[in-house]
Amino acid sequence: MKILIVEDEAPIAKILAANLEKAGFDCFHLQDGHDVPGHVDTIKPDLLLLDVRLPGQDGFDICRKLRSVSDLPIIFVTASTEEAERLQGFETGADDYICKPFSPVEVVARVISVLRRYHASPSKPAEAKPVLTLIYESLQARVGNATISLTSSEFRILEALHSVSNRIYSREQLLTVLRHGSTDASDRAIDSHIKNLRRKLAHIAPDENFIEAVYGEGYRLNR
Repeated sequence: MKILIVEDEAPIAKILAANLEKAGFDCFHLQDGHDVPGHVDTIKPDLLLLDVRLPGQDGFDICRKLRSVSDLPIIFVTASTEEAERLQGFETGADDYICKPFSPVEVVARVISVLRRYHASPSKPAEAKPVLTLIYESLQARVGNATISLTSSEFRILEALHSVSNRIYSREQLLTVLRHGSTDASDRAIDSHIKNLRRKLAHIAPDENFIEAVYGEGYRLNR
């Protein structure tokens, strides 16, 4: 598998590449943000390790552009530990967020975990599922002609799960989503909201299991 590393600090890029190649990956390196989508089209990597603060173009902007045309797995690697920036990374479509300084072994483990999630098969084919749509103005979800009302926290979680097809969100990522504008953010809160979402969705689609728990990884929307 191929990993594209976009990192302006050459020593960090070398450490990442050395450890990933030791794990069996082929690595390619770019030092700035110029035309990353073009290089993605040429190299066709299986995953992108992307620094946030790059010469040429901001990593968040790069991620947004790629997300508009691709579901390529993206992991941000950055020196910032600010929660607001981590949240921005997830909101732009990143799959994971690693802060510097980091353990190279942990980076390899995170890369493998994200790739495993992307290549995991859904339990049912997508075409077998009725369409689930979100109504932003009224914080509702619709399946067919039936609608349910959601709390703001439930809607925020469902919106994240709905954002990328078959993407698995870890509990930590869902907590980050909830913490943005909410004090109701804990492991218990995630479990409670998921339980309530499943109950409400079952009310309008009793034969479907929209929210799937992936053992040891998190949750994804089955569609």
